[in-house]
Amino acid sequence: KVEFPFIGGHEISATVVDVGKKVDKNIWKVGDKVVFGTNLACGNCYHCKMGNEQSCINFNHSKHLDGMPYRGMGGLSEYMLANPKHLFKYNNVTPEEAAIAEPLSCVIHSTETAGIQYGDVVVVIGCGIMGQFHIQLAVKSGAVVIASDLNEKRLELAKKFGAHYTVNPKKDNLKNVVMNVTDSIGAQIVFDTTPISSIVKEGIDLLANTGKIVLYSSFYPDTPVEFSPDSVHKKSLQILGSANSNSKDFMKASKMISEGVINVKPFISEVYPFNQVTDAFESAIKGDKYRVVVRF
Repeated sequence: KVEFPFIGGHEISATVVDVGKKVDKNIWKVGDKVVFGTNLACGNCYHCKMGNEQSCINFNHSKHLDGMPYRGMGGLSEYMLANPKHLFKYNNVTPEEAAIAEPLSCVIHSTETAGIQYGDVVVVIGCGIMGQFHIQLAVKSGAVVIASDLNEKRLELAKKFGAHYTVNPKKDNLKNVVMNVTDSIGAQIVFDTTPISSIVKEGIDLLANTGKIVLYSSFYPDTPVEFSPDSVHKKSLQILGSANSNSKDFMKASKMISEGVINVKPFISEVYPFNQVTDAFESAIKGDKYRVVVRF
């Protein structure tokens, strides 16, 4: 819950229109194309000082940013005041594409947390935008990727991004597919990108000895999950969480999008001008799209 008025929007691309007197003019210039991020951490706690802004103790989605009239991340604004430490340059792509650096940065953090190795069998459960990014990054990391989703169109896109196997749980048993692909060994890594608690146990059951499951999504409702602690012990499993991203992740995301290493175009479902922002929200909440972009 947030207090209103609230300026939402945390997937942001912009153009620098003015530069403050204390800003290094050798680095930042009017006209620079930038993405904006890592502004919700405090910058001062233990985790921030250790370079783990994504795990800031004081992480706050309702901060009151400098120069803004109301609380919130600020993306739904024509103008923002930004500290250069929160800006990351991009080039070669449209602002709509660049804005998707934020979700990509979070998935970069997730996949690096998992530590994908060449030849690993990686299962991605859920093929929304976050699942699709996990698929792209896992494929580029040399993994054999199994993608699972109930939506056939999303599975088709997963195939285009290089998923080696796709599974619709309505039609096929995911565990059987994983065991067939791995000669009954199990997967080295499972990414659960869904908000459904019951899927966590299913994901754990897919793991090989020494396997890892990454719980990427927030869980609503946050229902407790039963699993066998003895199995986790005997199989030397790891249950990991990954949330948000840090400056290093943003640097990587903006560079990968700028150079076409990661394809974000399929995720721009619609673009609306700000005077149609209500229509944009009503379209987005239908749940049949990846990203609806508002342009100023």
